[in-house]
Amino acid sequence: MTTDAVNKKRPQKTGGVLLEFFGSMNLAITLLVTVGIASIVGTVLKQNEPYQNYISKFGPFWFEVFNSLGLYDVYSAVWFLLILTILVLSTSTCIYRNAPLMLHDMRSYRLGVRFNSLNAFHCRREWRLQASSDALVGRLMPVLEAFGYRVRSKGYEDHLVVAAKKGAINRLGYIFTHSAIVIICIGGLVDGNLLLKWKAFSGDIKIETRDIPASQVPQESRLPVGNPSFRGSVNIPEGSSANIAFLNLRDGYLVQPLPFSVDVQDFRVEHYSSGPPESFESDLLIHDPQAAAPVEATIAVNHPLIYKGYAIYQASFSDGGSKLDLRLWPLLGSDAVPEDVNGAVFEDIDFETSMGPLTLELINFRLFNINPVMQEGTGKKFRNFGPNFSFKLRNELGEAIEYENYMLPVDMEGRQYFLSGVRRTPAEPFQYLYIPVDPDGGIERFMQFNTRLHDLERIMATARGTAGQSVSPTQIGNETFVDELTESMARLVTLFTAKGFDGVVEQVDASAPEAERASVLDAYLKVLQTMLASLYTELLADNGVDLSQGISERDGNFFDDAINAIGAVGNYGAPFYIQLKSFEHIQSTGLQIARAPGKTLVYLGFTLLIAGVFCMFYVSASRLWCWIDEDDGQTRILIGGTGMRHKRDFGKEFARLEGVLDEQFRKF
Repeated sequence: MTTDAVNKKRPQKTGGVLLEFFGSMNLAITLLVTVGIASIVGTVLKQNEPYQNYISKFGPFWFEVFNSLGLYDVYSAVWFLLILTILVLSTSTCIYRNAPLMLHDMRSYRLGVRFNSLNAFHCRREWRLQASSDALVGRLMPVLEAFGYRVRSKGYEDHLVVAAKKGAINRLGYIFTHSAIVIICIGGLVDGNLLLKWKAFSGDIKIETRDIPASQVPQESRLPVGNPSFRGSVNIPEGSSANIAFLNLRDGYLVQPLPFSVDVQDFRVEHYSSGPPESFESDLLIHDPQAAAPVEATIAVNHPLIYKGYAIYQASFSDGGSKLDLRLWPLLGSDAVPEDVNGAVFEDIDFETSMGPLTLELINFRLFNINPVMQEGTGKKFRNFGPNFSFKLRNELGEAIEYENYMLPVDMEGRQYFLSGVRRTPAEPFQYLYIPVDPDGGIERFMQFNTRLHDLERIMATARGTAGQSVSPTQIGNETFVDELTESMARLVTLFTAKGFDGVVEQVDASAPEAERASVLDAYLKVLQTMLASLYTELLADNGVDLSQGISERDGNFFDDAINAIGAVGNYGAPFYIQLKSFEHIQSTGLQIARAPGKTLVYLGFTLLIAGVFCMFYVSASRLWCWIDEDDGQTRILIGGTGMRHKRDFGKEFARLEGVLDEQFRKF
């Protein structure tokens, strides 16, 4: 065999390669860093929200990017579970390779130490004494034991070795911390819905995307009652019960049946003065067919109910289907007679309107609306604006506009208004319509005035009277001119009610030369102001208001506010204003129900992790060896030692040990 053949490196077996790869510290650190980054993302980005919320927040492009990365359900993402699996293999390999050696090292006293090795230690001391080896050992061992060392000795032909050690459990720190990582990861895998992911991948279950009642969800979208691990949520109104939970998954959900039903007896919420909820809690009644009697419990935030391995958390609250008495005031016609409608939150009501078929979708009701307001001299304060309700108006094409209307008038700079917010998309803030409150505290005067501005016959009559008073002496008797002026005034009012002041400006820009636009617009606005004031004065007279002293300041302010509101009605997007007359408030508690058997493993893992960190950083491991032999008629004793981690502290301890031994050896 040639020298090259002898020196040729033997190929490594596949098992050895895999062992080397999974036992690599670089791999373990990389995986831990990746898990840490993923956990930060999962903490910062709210998980398992409906996809529409993410689309509104990030936009369609970034929504798709983040969705492809699985960031909306990080802890159950395939790549995250795969990383945990590899981390378990990697850490287990490290334990397999190093734990036996460490356990052996913990038990071993290393009595085979050599003199030259001992003499090379930084911390060492040598004595030469006129005493026997047995006498020295008799003085030495009690001192070492007093310093907390465990001592063993072994005699050889020409020398005696005494070995001492303490803090050996420092080695357990490595085993505990690595075992903790394995146990925590296994707990995460157990609770990571691996089985659910596999069933969804294989097609055994089908994610439901339709908004249908739970009773209509097909069997392939239902999980078994004995599902070992899940985290779902359910909203239960007061006085109602549920025996299921909904698991949000990608763009849909699954139904998880429970072996018991949860009955909500009562729900309570308290608010801070600044608006956010201070605390909320629910009184529950658990009906279990296997229990002799129902279980009563009150849960609050951070105070869940644990029942047969199921954790029931107080997660949120919302409306539970409050009953609303509504009044619909027409905005676009000449009929001011309102229509009363009864509905409930989450119900849909269909209407035939001047804008075509519309569906009123009642979304939510809020009893308290504590919002910031600016008060002169005191800065920002908070005030309860009272109840409001949210709804959508959806046309036959499926397009919807969202509204929120307040029930009670809101004081704004000394004037009172009924507020109605409107927005076209959830990403937009609400833009508010301010409807002024009449002297009786109602909305009737505004609606009557608005109706008059849509009554063409009344407008024409008022315009003819105004035109007759506005013609010059040379045009008196010119009926054609008066008719044309009357029609122009009426068209101006109609344009204003349809498009507001912006419509008037657009009309001037489209019809007048650029050099004359300012003067034409000024003339238009004066005519419009005259017409609107005339119609308003007629309304006041018809309502019995005394105008002998002219229009009062309050009625004048109402006129200004009403004109601003009517000018915005054209962009309001609804054929009617919906007023909340009365309500029956029904609240709903949001419960999160989880079954997490891996939680026990995670707790055990964290306990081991704490113990391991304590062993590694707070337990100082150190060893001492004493070499005793005969040299030139004297007994020579050489002591040396080392500290495994805190070498400086060991040096101080070794100096104290020297001092004690000096006193002991002076007696010989």
